[in-house]
Amino acid sequence: MEIVGVGTEIVECLRVGRMIEQHGELFLNRIYTEREIRFCQSRRRATEHFAARWAAKEAVFRALGRPWRKGMLWTDLEISPELNNFIQVRLSGVTKELAQKLRLSNLLVSMGYCRAYATAHAIAVRG
Repeated sequence: MEIVGVGTEIVECLRVGRMIEQHGELFLNRIYTEREIRFCQSRRRATEHFAARWAAKEAVFRALGRPWRKGMLWTDLEISPELNNFIQVRLSGVTKELAQKLRLSNLLVSMGYCRAYATAHAIAVRG
């Protein structure tokens, strides 16, 4: 197994909460998939879950060697709920094409949050 890239990000939960308050569905639909929105809104601490997913998306973009840029959609990345203690990352669009070009076999993601901050780490691996 070869590590292609590593990414990390920390996000203020309060900032994400303000973005949701100010821009509502416009913000949510630009950053998150429908499944992510439903999952986060079903949680007791929804803002922290949204912030953790934002941090995870940023970390994945960095692990791919590309901070978010034009042509890449935030919704090209879906951070699924943990399944068997593993966070699943679903890619589509330009981001999926980039992962295929890099010949990635997996994206490993870890997330954590408290009331103030959410953090995530991502490792892109080949082989």
